[in-house]
Amino acid sequence: MPATTFTLETMRSRLAAIGQEQVLAFADSLDAEKLDHLLGQLAALDLDAIPELVAAYVTTKPEPHLPADIQPAPYYPSNPTAEFRPWDADHFRAVGEGLLRAGKVACFTVAGGQGTRLGFDGPKGCYPAGAVTGRPLFQFFAEAIAKTGEKYGKTPPWYIMTSPLNHDATVAYLAKHDHFGLDPEAVMLFPQGVMPSFDMQTGKMLLAEPHALATNPDGHGGSLRALKVSGALADMQARSIEYLSYFQVDNPIVRVADPVFLGLHAAAPDSSGEMSSKMLAKVAPEEKLGMFCVADGTLQIIEYSDLPMDLQRERLADGRLRFLAGSPAIHLLSVAFLDKLNSDPKFALPYHRAEKKVACVDPATGERIVPGVPNAVKLERFVFDAMPLAARSIVYEANRTDEFAPIKNAEGTDSPQTSRDIQTRRAAGWLEAAGVAVPRGGDGEPDCTIELSPRTAVDSRDIDGATVGPIAPKAEVVV
Repeated sequence: MPATTFTLETMRSRLAAIGQEQVLAFADSLDAEKLDHLLGQLAALDLDAIPELVAAYVTTKPEPHLPADIQPAPYYPSNPTAEFRPWDADHFRAVGEGLLRAGKVACFTVAGGQGTRLGFDGPKGCYPAGAVTGRPLFQFFAEAIAKTGEKYGKTPPWYIMTSPLNHDATVAYLAKHDHFGLDPEAVMLFPQGVMPSFDMQTGKMLLAEPHALATNPDGHGGSLRALKVSGALADMQARSIEYLSYFQVDNPIVRVADPVFLGLHAAAPDSSGEMSSKMLAKVAPEEKLGMFCVADGTLQIIEYSDLPMDLQRERLADGRLRFLAGSPAIHLLSVAFLDKLNSDPKFALPYHRAEKKVACVDPATGERIVPGVPNAVKLERFVFDAMPLAARSIVYEANRTDEFAPIKNAEGTDSPQTSRDIQTRRAAGWLEAAGVAVPRGGDGEPDCTIELSPRTAVDSRDIDGATVGPIAPKAEVVV
């Protein structure tokens, strides 16, 4: 107990110096286990940085800054023969395949979310996403990584960032399923960091319980810091990994290690090989995707809510949107760039402010407060804010049907149903290209449901049409 008392008194002094001693209001009444939990939470924070963060983001509300001159971002089109920017896709594919054969690539899944919005109790990566079998999202990624290893002779190691909320459940789930056939020694899981939630008016850190801070995940940008803190970055360096393929957990058909994208990232003349991104051509100006733009001389993403709608509606002479490039949060980062971001303070990513309703405990009375309106500020970092820190960052257009079928909402856009539809559409196109007959309705859509296993194909070139028979109308098939 003396050690705990000493730690408590030391923490009281540190918190008093920054005006945050209220979080220890109940410390003297806590048992040793609960006190250790609270002190552990506090010790994990950069307490010296709290006053500056409060002044910059909490008690002051930063106004969005739009650069004076915003231009559309240049990009490599998915069609390499496009007149406005032809490029040699075969060359860059060969470069990327060489990196995969040399074992220079790892995969990184950001998987901190729960399936709550989908009515699913558990980590989102466990959600049944397969169009026919209900194959879970984690299985899609694991099998795609295994197929990549089969094709190129080196299986990329897999790093998964969880959250404190779902870490143990995710570890147990993957262990229960034998990591879906991957070597457990090449699968590393670690939780992302958290930030305290602050009272919007006073800037005081909030308590969720007498023994626990109210916290929130530090955003997908925090993943870059978590790679360092967890030891994942050192693990990559020990394995001689040079490039990290970053993607989020909600997209079952993402290309976990796209050789063409890798080749562009590593060898395109306008790329520094530090950070590159995929884009989607927006289907309408109002689509809610962050926009790739060039501003202040650098490539960056401007949130769709911040970019003036009159700019988003501008069109070119051929009818395409002038500001076309939306972000699906798919990136490549070099391990050297990640190391630089984590070792040089001037590369620290900015925070973003979000006003939220946060249930908390009044430190003066012990009363539990469940607010009806936003009462707190949460701070998080965004991974795309690393883009302007790269010397030369490039953008490559992804094909929506081939690469993007996210599951975000229970119904409507980006729902399980739209994902199943896209999975079927992609599989039908790949099978037909390989000479397989696929039934289609009068609207041209497949008149069947197809789930394409990643162990069969991660690229249209992997399909062997001779091994697949004709597909009957209304059939549900797994290839």
